[in-house]
Amino acid sequence: MAVRDIIKLPDKRLRLVSEPVKHVDAGVKKLIDDMFETMYKAPGIGLAAIQIGVTKRVVTMDLSKKEDNHEPLVFINPEIVWKSDETAKYEEGCLSIPDYYEEVERPAAVKVKYLDRDGKPAEIEAKGLLATCLQHEIDHINGVLFIDHLSKLKRDRVIKKFAKAAKKVEA
Repeated sequence: MAVRDIIKLPDKRLRLVSEPVKHVDAGVKKLIDDMFETMYKAPGIGLAAIQIGVTKRVVTMDLSKKEDNHEPLVFINPEIVWKSDETAKYEEGCLSIPDYYEEVERPAAVKVKYLDRDGKPAEIEAKGLLATCLQHEIDHINGVLFIDHLSKLKRDRVIKKFAKAAKKVEA
């Protein structure tokens, strides 16, 4: 396992649409292990492979509160097959947009079909934080960021702030 670098806004790779995983093999399982190690170190509760520069439809998640009781979740090729009409607002953040948080309104519940770590088809109905996190990470593999759900003014401010910070780092 290895901790990988998390790419950050304004990196254009965050806008790429990730490719489906054709076979869950040793390479995909190593990617998943690296993603968990990276996510836990960050620390974060969700990570899409694209956030470490890998254009595969792989998401790792762990919403557990205690470090010693990890509850790792893996979603390969996740796809939302149903969304509730009811919505919920959560304050979201993102490892690729560090130290920026904003309230986002999304469907309160979703049903997602996916492959598990062993490549077996599975389905999950989620509400609350799990539903929000699934939608956030599935957005990532589709090249969408949580700031895309904000007003144009807020989104433009954030993009400008991170572009300016990136230029300072390059200088």
